[in-house]
Amino acid sequence: MLYDFANQGFTTLVVTFIYAPFFIGFIAPDQIAGTRLWAWGTAASAVAVALLSPYVGAIADRGGLKKPLLLVATVLCIGATALLYFPVQGQVGIALGLFAIANITFGLSYVFYNAFLPELGNRAQVGRISGYGWAFGYLGGLLTLIVALGVFVFPDPPLFGMSTETGANIRATNLLVAGWYALFALPLFWLVPETRRGKLPPVKRLVKDTNRQLWHTFRDVRQYRQAFWLLAAKFFYNDGLVTIFAFGGVYAAGTFGFDTQGIILFGIVLNVAAGLGALAFGYVDDAIGGKPVILMTLVGLVIACLMAVLAPNRTWFWIAGILIGILVGPNQSSSRSLLSRLTPNAKQAEFFGFFSLSSKLTSFQGPLLLGWVTDLFGSQRAGVATVVIFFIVGGLLLLRVDEAAGIRDAVEADARQMTEPPLA
Repeated sequence: MLYDFANQGFTTLVVTFIYAPFFIGFIAPDQIAGTRLWAWGTAASAVAVALLSPYVGAIADRGGLKKPLLLVATVLCIGATALLYFPVQGQVGIALGLFAIANITFGLSYVFYNAFLPELGNRAQVGRISGYGWAFGYLGGLLTLIVALGVFVFPDPPLFGMSTETGANIRATNLLVAGWYALFALPLFWLVPETRRGKLPPVKRLVKDTNRQLWHTFRDVRQYRQAFWLLAAKFFYNDGLVTIFAFGGVYAAGTFGFDTQGIILFGIVLNVAAGLGALAFGYVDDAIGGKPVILMTLVGLVIACLMAVLAPNRTWFWIAGILIGILVGPNQSSSRSLLSRLTPNAKQAEFFGFFSLSSKLTSFQGPLLLGWVTDLFGSQRAGVATVVIFFIVGGLLLLRVDEAAGIRDAVEADARQMTEPPLA
């Protein structure tokens, strides 16, 4: 849970609320070029995570290397984030390259981190454990944002003599994110054990063996039909979530006239709502299962998004935004816990690699469709309405998941694994 608490500041400050607008408005030559470059950097890093995740997940499973690989990804993300302090106006390539490294390693870290879930509790407990993690993550992002605003962004003149002309006070928030991440990630590496299950082959055989295992994983994903349908559903409804995250602030500013402080306040409230939602629904997940929770959140997200599209004023938009925040947390948390329940223990990192793949591979579709429809109709409201499509399609695919049958299949696979002799 402390690892979630540690790293959420990267998403909140760097990706969404502080560094992204700073890059577009200060480092890049102009707003249009900055938006285009930031979109390209985000898309490229998402594709890299999608392509690498199955490989690193297979390697982690084969060698029992979740913790070492998580440490490598964490250190690289922290280092690249800290170095984002140095690029100044005009140094677009350096800034974008560092952001891409940080974003890629951040995405890969979750392949290894999520795979620890079954080692922390049994299948009846993973819902609340996952919910606790997401809730702590939103709390960490919220507190990091508050500290950044109070120490670096709002004071006039800035503390510590930092120059606003060079954006030093804004760039320093990256140092805060890196330090926060490093500090609160340490307990996981000190205290959480890892059960090693194998030994990596020589380097020259590693790629060949991993490719073979990936083919087996494709075969296994088809064999574990319930996990397959969950991944197929998430392929779509995650696109809706990605689009909300990417354009929520843009929509608030463009359609309802939110200023910078208003957008930041909106982000704080949504983080609080999402954390409380993830915490509360973790217990619901364990009581009734992950599939019903995800379906409830998708129905609620369709309603909330339509409210945001049709909102006549800021009050209705605030209501829609808070409802979205409450539902986003449990949607993500229950997706993680449900996959853990449907997956044999020996293939957790491998299947979570595909979990990350389904999250990243098409994550450009929602934003592209929103932008195209906005241009076509000349209305942000029309563009935002497209998000509903992804939630509906994802929900329809999720209806094919039989959670009870999937859990039985995973338990039987675990039993076979315990009785089979180890591979030579």
